[in-house]
Order: sequence, then C-alpha cells, then structure tokens
Amino acid sequence: MLKATKFTTALTATALGALFVSEAFAADVTWNVSLWGKRRAFTENVEKLAEEVAAKTNGRFEIKMAYGESLSKSKENLDGISFGAFEMAQICASYHADKNPTLTVLELPFLGVKDLDMENKVSMALYEHPAVKKDLARWDAMALMATPMPQYNFVGNGDVPKTTKDFEGMRVRALGGIGELMSAVGAVPTTVTASETYQAMESGTVRAASFAPHAHLSFKTVEVGTWWTKNMNPGTVQCPVVVSITAYNALPDEFKTALNEAIAPAMEHYIATYDKVYEKWWPELEARKIQQIEFTEEDLADLRSKAAPVWKKWVDEMDAKGIPGQELLDLVTSTVGN
Repeated sequence: MLKATKFTTALTATALGALFVSEAFAADVTWNVSLWGKRRAFTENVEKLAEEVAAKTNGRFEIKMAYGESLSKSKENLDGISFGAFEMAQICASYHADKNPTLTVLELPFLGVKDLDMENKVSMALYEHPAVKKDLARWDAMALMATPMPQYNFVGNGDVPKTTKDFEGMRVRALGGIGELMSAVGAVPTTVTASETYQAMESGTVRAASFAPHAHLSFKTVEVGTWWTKNMNPGTVQCPVVVSITAYNALPDEFKTALNEAIAPAMEHYIATYDKVYEKWWPELEARKIQQIEFTEEDLADLRSKAAPVWKKWVDEMDAKGIPGQELLDLVTSTVGN
C-alpha cells in the first residue's frame, strides 16, 4: 500500500509539473483564422504573418490556421467575424458584394494594375479610406492586409474561343467586375466559389473559369480544361485579410505592434512565393497540352472599351447606396497612376 501511495504521488507530481510547464509555454492570446481550400500561395501572407507574430512575442500571441472552411463557409467569413466566432479571416469581396461594396472598386475591369506590388499598394491605400472603414465596421471588421493577386484568365473546355466574340452565350465562372465585363461581351457569368468550381466545370455547369494561376492549380481546373486565355487579363478579385475590431482593440499594445510590424515581411514573403507559382504553371500547361490562346490587340481594345460603362454603372450603384463611388474610383486610378 505504501509503495502504491508513493507511486501515485509521483504520478501526481509529474502530472502537475507537466501542467505547469504547459501553462508556462501556453500563448497568452490565441487567434483563429478562417480559411478555405488548403495551404497555397494565396494563404502564404497569413502563414508568414503568424510566424512573424509568434517570433516577435516569443510565442505569447498565436495565430492558428483553420483551412477547408472548418470554421465557416467562405461566403460567411464576415458573418463569423461579426459575432466573434473567430478573430481573423480571408474574404473575397465578390463572394458577398452587398456586404462590402466599397471593396468591389478593386474588382472593376482594366484598372491598369500591372503587378502584385501595385495591387498591394492600391489595396492598402483603399483600406485607409473612411468609407471603407465604415463599410467593414458594420461587421466588426477591419482590413489588416491585402492578398494581392495577378490578373485573372480563363481555363475552359469545349470549343476554343478564337476571338472574344466567341464567349457569347458561354457560361463562365467570373466574379465582380470581370463578370460584368464578360456579360458585356455576351457571356453568362455565374458566381461559383473557388471550392465549387472544379465540379461546376466537370459537370458542364460552366464552360470556363477565371482564376489567377495559383487557383487554377489549387482548385484543379487545369485537370478539366483544354484551353487558357493567356493575355486577356481583364482584372482580378479583391481578397483582404480582415480582423475583428473588438479582438484587435483587446490586444495588449505590444501585441498590436507585433501584428502591425508583421505585415511588411508577410507581404514580401507572399509576393516572393507567388513568383514561384509560374515555375509550376507553364510546365503544367505544357504537360496537359492545354492550348494557350492569345487574343489580338483589336479584341483586347474592344474589351477595354466595354470597361468604361462597367465603371460608370458601379459609381452609380455606389451613389445610390450613399457611398462616394467616384471618390473611391479616383483614389484607385490616381494611386495606380503614381
């Protein structure tokens, strides 16, 4: 009996010691991030942000990734932020344009954004506008950093569009301003989420899908595609990383500083990572014998001419909502110009 007691006491002491050790190394603050899909170039800004924050706080501020819509559907991330289900999320404005109309200005076609650095610069300037802050604050959200993406292009199957006129009547996965543009050329745009696109193409619900190259790889549209529009470059989507205002305000000052200082290295890592996507992209197209379509300058000029009415329609819609649409558009175009 005495030996059993000593053994039990030893076990208890060991367990308590382990508990104290785990508490000593536990994070003071843990944030959960709602993400869809799997880890990919698109999420590397968040991954690097978490790494930097942990390093700057000696692990006392932990940012935990939740992939595969395990915390929320991609279209419901703003809702999750609003009622405190998690503290951070990636969103795409065109998934729920009515929830974040101010952000959709960066989804207008042919804005003239040339690269990821410019996309990041324009996005961050937009996030500072009072109308954008007010818009997102309705969901207790604030934009922390951008997820800049290159110009979208279409992967499709079936008859190859030799000119942009061949899109007439074609059902395509195209969001935001790209969808508006494709509608102007006679296509039938549908708002299919990234996670649903492969099935939509495989089943024939849509003939083509617009994505950045990383997403064509990640969501496997290249596996059901036979052609790719190499030089259409109609625009891109706006997908910021947002955080809960309540959660952010509750952070100790040193954690806020760590979070804010982590943004720059996170973006540097993201852009460097994205550059490497093309090392996989071109060989993938060749290996799958996917035809690369290059439209004539005449076709592209026709597309660009259809952008102006889309811009005006957007401004008019924003004015009707009491949002300074022209002011936001001017901010974007002047930032691009500089």
